[in-house]
Amino acid sequence: MFWIPVQAEEPIVPESIAGTTEITAEELIKLAETDPKLVIIDARNPSDHAKGHIEGSISLPDTDTTAKSLASHIPGKSTPVVFYCNGIRCNRSVNASTIAVASGYTKIYWFRGGWAEWT
Repeated sequence: MFWIPVQAEEPIVPESIAGTTEITAEELIKLAETDPKLVIIDARNPSDHAKGHIEGSISLPDTDTTAKSLASHIPGKSTPVVFYCNGIRCNRSVNASTIAVASGYTKIYWFRGGWAEWT
């Protein structure tokens, strides 16, 4: 019998997203405590959101994220908004953040660690 070492998969999400600021769970907590206007968007599937989510977050899957859907949840282009999904192996928050950047939002935070880091 042969043993072949298995390498851990590389994260599939980028290290950064142009037009966003990456934050950690601790930074998200501080933001939420200091900025009452903060909007938190859960870019995961509704079924994931139903199983557990960051308190106060809005379920808006990346597949439903458009300039129009963002405008219905975020009061203004300069309103601070955080996007998250399941973590470093999930592209949903990448997709949603990229749409927000393209839609002209200017205070976009990306919680790269997402639900995995939060829990």
